[in-house]
Amino acid sequence: MKFEEILKIPPYSLCKEDKEELLTHRLLDLTELHKEKCPEYAKILLSLNFDGDSIESYKKIPFLPVRLFKELPLKSVDESEIIKTMTSSGTSGQAVSRIFLNRDTSSNQQKTMVKIVSSFTGAARMPMIILDCPSIVKNRAVFSARGAGILGFSIFGSRKVYAFDDQMQLNVEAITEFLDKFKNERIFLFGFTFMVWQHFYKELVKLKENGIYFDLSKGILIHGGGWKKLINESVSREVFHDRLKDVCGLNEIHDYYGMVEQTGCIYMECEYGHIHASVFSDVIIRDPLNFKECEIGKTGVIQVVSTIPESYPGHSLLTEDQGMILGIDDCPCGRKGKYFKVLGRLKNAEIRGCSDTYAAKFK
Repeated sequence: MKFEEILKIPPYSLCKEDKEELLTHRLLDLTELHKEKCPEYAKILLSLNFDGDSIESYKKIPFLPVRLFKELPLKSVDESEIIKTMTSSGTSGQAVSRIFLNRDTSSNQQKTMVKIVSSFTGAARMPMIILDCPSIVKNRAVFSARGAGILGFSIFGSRKVYAFDDQMQLNVEAITEFLDKFKNERIFLFGFTFMVWQHFYKELVKLKENGIYFDLSKGILIHGGGWKKLINESVSREVFHDRLKDVCGLNEIHDYYGMVEQTGCIYMECEYGHIHASVFSDVIIRDPLNFKECEIGKTGVIQVVSTIPESYPGHSLLTEDQGMILGIDDCPCGRKGKYFKVLGRLKNAEIRGCSDTYAAKFK
């Protein structure tokens, strides 16, 4: 099955049976592609005695531990075809994943993100406030996960302004001018969770106390990258939402779950606080003792599958995150597919998300 066919399907339109059939066909095709093109991946399949002809469900396709991308340069294309290398977030001393993209995979990542996010924001591009600093995206050949996130979401912005300078100080003058210019329009904001809280929300509190108020009641904020630091500070999702609404009027806020190893296939949070898998990807919760699929409501290790990766074998990965499936096809928001909850990192796993790694280094 070609990815172009999958792109024509609305992101949350397939019921469980139809989605499983689609994923099985596509992921088996990708498995065979990477088996042929990536020698390291072929050796892994050989060691597992993998036989694609005997596989009836994508859930039986072998998964790679996400950590393997820190150890091996896994790619399924010639070096000359690589146009971009992305790296995962990491604290000092940590190895980072390296993800090699050719033109088709990079393009499909962007197209997929557009389909997923626009189903929440609408098709129109909006004036955009990037809750980060400009220096993070300067090297276009090698992207960090943080830079890749900013560039990926920037496609939804018609005009853009960075909220912070390179010292992560809020640029009050630039934001004031930007909001005055687009005061009658819907504003799109994007940032990583800890930075939104530490550098934006806390500064807005100080400004409000001094009589300066940014009216973002027409805004929509998308944020991601982990909650570890904020949970440690007793900042829950509800507190995060309530405080931002109080300080600047933000009503529409969506978290998302994603990783550089499967860029494009992000999992967006709906208005009921549930994180959803689109037709382009899926999550499977595995029992950490035997790796069997967990029932709905049971905690386990999150496996993620993606229909996108053609330049590297990243279509079936076991993460180091814990989570649980909350339901399938029956979220009150009306979106089909699995919806789930992320419960944090496995014990002793490295800090990894953009927000959490930045928070770990923040002084």
